[in-house]
Amino acid sequence: MFIATLVSDQEAASGLELLNTPFMINALIAGTLIALASGAIGYFVLLRDLPFATHAVAHIGFPGATLAVLLGVSAVFGLIAACTIGGLAIGAMGHRARNREVVTGTVLAFATGLGILFNSLGSAQTNLLTNLLFGNILAITTDQVVVFAVIVAIVLAVLALIGRKLLFASVDPDVAAARGLNTRALSAVFLVAMSLIIAISVTVVGVLLIFALLVTPAATAIRLTAKPTLVVALASVIALVSVWGGLIVATYQPWPPSFVITTIACVFWVLLPQLARLRGPVAAPQIATQTASS
Repeated sequence: MFIATLVSDQEAASGLELLNTPFMINALIAGTLIALASGAIGYFVLLRDLPFATHAVAHIGFPGATLAVLLGVSAVFGLIAACTIGGLAIGAMGHRARNREVVTGTVLAFATGLGILFNSLGSAQTNLLTNLLFGNILAITTDQVVVFAVIVAIVLAVLALIGRKLLFASVDPDVAAARGLNTRALSAVFLVAMSLIIAISVTVVGVLLIFALLVTPAATAIRLTAKPTLVVALASVIALVSVWGGLIVATYQPWPPSFVITTIACVFWVLLPQLARLRGPVAAPQIATQTASS
């Protein structure tokens, strides 16, 4: 019994030491930043019916990252550039991007194949493919944390500035346009913001698991409350718990953090129907008419 307790104490001490290492601190800071942004972005992704677009943008970023490495440029900057271009392309397609799943699926397959090609040509980094597809939050550097902080600060500032108008345009775009709102410009700004957050989120959960971090927390929160501010706050908390939980578990178990992150987020989502039954149906968000004129 004493030996078991001693071993347990030693494991706990080693886990605490690991949490204080520079790479773990970088992971915690980056994960926190991304989780906070995911709550706000995820809410508008659901309102604008763009969950599949998040998957598409992430896949478009994949060949951008591998091509950047092939050209000797940072994979993160290639990922950001490609995701931004992809987001703008989806905006240019308009509603067609929401309704043509076959076309979007074909683009996803082509982008993935192109990324694999670029990765095979750049044999110097054999782990790049795995990191991009499944994420590697523990590999985030201090320089990348600074870049992520700037991106998140800009995105949250923009959302705070256009949030009310974007909410109105997302819930009822036809009425918003009739009231004089430039819905195309709002859509373009949001898609760029969404693409930037997708690009940095890929470093946490990867291209294939991006849905769990950017959409699932918001989908969980939006069924608990109809108030936009509460939805964003709850989604951010769920994403934050998922990221922190993944990192903490990774210090004690040889499991990939991205697996634990997505598992925690999905557990919240699975348990939601029980909570929803207790509270009853949640009404859709309502926008006051004066929002359009503000």
